[in-house]
Amino acid sequence: MPERARPVPATAFTVEFLTAAVRGGLTDIVVCPGSRSQALALVAAELERVGAIRLHVRIDERSAGFFALGLALETGRATAVVTTSGTAVANLHPAMLEAFHAGVPLVAVTADRPPELLGVGANQATVQPGVFGSRIACVDVAPPSGEPAEGASARELGLRVARASEPLHVNIAFRDPLGSAVPELGGLLPVLDEERRAVPEPAAAARTPSVRRIDPADGVPTLVVAGAGAGADAERIAFEGGWPLVAEPSSGARFGRNLVVGVDELLGDASPIAPLRDAIARVLVFGHPTLTRVVPALLQRDGVEAIGVGSSGGEDYSPGHSIVERVDRIEIVPPERSRDADPVIGADGLDVRGRLRGWVVASRRLLAEHSSDPAAPDLAARGSTEHAVRSRFARQELAVARGRVDRDVLVDAVWRAMWPHDRLVLGASSLIRVLDGRAPGKPIRVFANRGLAGIDGTIATGLGVATASQRSDEAASAAGVTRILLGDLTLLHDASSLLVGQGGEVPPRVQVIVGDDRGGSIFEGLEVAGIAPPDAFERVQRTPQEVDLASLAAAYGWAYVRAETRSALEGALTSHEADRVIVHVPLPRD
Repeated sequence: MPERARPVPATAFTVEFLTAAVRGGLTDIVVCPGSRSQALALVAAELERVGAIRLHVRIDERSAGFFALGLALETGRATAVVTTSGTAVANLHPAMLEAFHAGVPLVAVTADRPPELLGVGANQATVQPGVFGSRIACVDVAPPSGEPAEGASARELGLRVARASEPLHVNIAFRDPLGSAVPELGGLLPVLDEERRAVPEPAAAARTPSVRRIDPADGVPTLVVAGAGAGADAERIAFEGGWPLVAEPSSGARFGRNLVVGVDELLGDASPIAPLRDAIARVLVFGHPTLTRVVPALLQRDGVEAIGVGSSGGEDYSPGHSIVERVDRIEIVPPERSRDADPVIGADGLDVRGRLRGWVVASRRLLAEHSSDPAAPDLAARGSTEHAVRSRFARQELAVARGRVDRDVLVDAVWRAMWPHDRLVLGASSLIRVLDGRAPGKPIRVFANRGLAGIDGTIATGLGVATASQRSDEAASAAGVTRILLGDLTLLHDASSLLVGQGGEVPPRVQVIVGDDRGGSIFEGLEVAGIAPPDAFERVQRTPQEVDLASLAAAYGWAYVRAETRSALEGALTSHEADRVIVHVPLPRD
């Protein structure tokens, strides 16, 4: 390469770094525009041009971080987000915290000022290494100078990014000149797949995975609890053990014949199955449960052995230090006894099957009692020869269609509209708890930012999930739609993420379904509602809003539908008229 065409150190290092990451398996890079990060952005653009990566552009770093988080949640692979220096880096903090507590491989690649510009009041210069806290690993890279050894270290760092299994911060200082023409990388693509296959897998952990073997024949009354990120293994263990399963919507385990719904009622003080509740002596906890207080209370109850299974994110879930044992997996001892043998009866006087039957029957009864479905129509009346009978039938059907929507009707309609190729993203509002208490089992992919359970970034996360799931090369899900169900405050907190199509990207198919009760209704169920003066509660807790959501949708180029009745809501959820729509559902205030 002629001397005049040789890339400056910033670009040369970045080429080695990002191409190594791509060879190692990195498929998605989210870029925010900036001067100090120009080498990273331009090399990423060249990698997109030659078809080596999928590039996503966002102007808001906070939104970009959560968008990348959504990509990583859907794909299960590391996703990189690139920013310039200064406050741009700080804006990634909410997403990086969520990624840590949820155990998501989100990689922040941030450009920095060189050492001589730090501590002297230089523009956009602050201390960036460690900005995300001591528990998120940070690699601080000195300004590239063009030394021959830098290529090897850049490639090693790129491979580490691609193979990240948890959040990582890569901070690279750049000196002027900040960039130059990017070399032609067209030759990368023909050998990319081969080189990716040739990269060795990370070395297995030195320790032997811990295993707890359990024999259901021991007669110990057992409950399986699946929190956020638990995975389908929780359902398998519940089935093999013959135990009831409590699974939150974003657990990945809310399906199967052992699922029980209505955990607040079944485990609460007025439980309809108090003897079964009180008999629980062992709880297997998968993932990170966050949606109810009765589960932590159960784990801390005297006489209950609580066992944590697998990862629950950056911190081990153990309310009140109740988890007495943490293992990587559970193995069920195969039954050796004859089917004709007498069942093993526990201290509660029941065998495994009898307990499970009691839980499941009670759950089904609760579902039937709380159903928002109207009474079955009298089909004979519809075909009656008497005009009055037919008219009465028509009026009844019209009344059902015009029925107002409350939270129960809303979550039931959304859950019913979901298909396996769709995705559902839930915001941290009262709606996720309503859904958790009533939605029957269904093998669909549900996501929620439950690592820290904040409302920030919900729309951006949903857009990331949608973008990753609707790719043409992902045939099983490319035809689906992503629905984001959230409250009005959660929508407004992340409204800027409605800006899509940046840099010429094709936006995904998304329905943002807003349960609008004009404020933070979730606080009405907390202690503060009982101690705060009404005026103070309304002003600083519920924080009512009166935003014109139709105008907001129009400003960002989204379609808008107002769904006040059951028929309007069901029609909006199943409509294919718009790829991106805000479905505004006014809800009654409690």
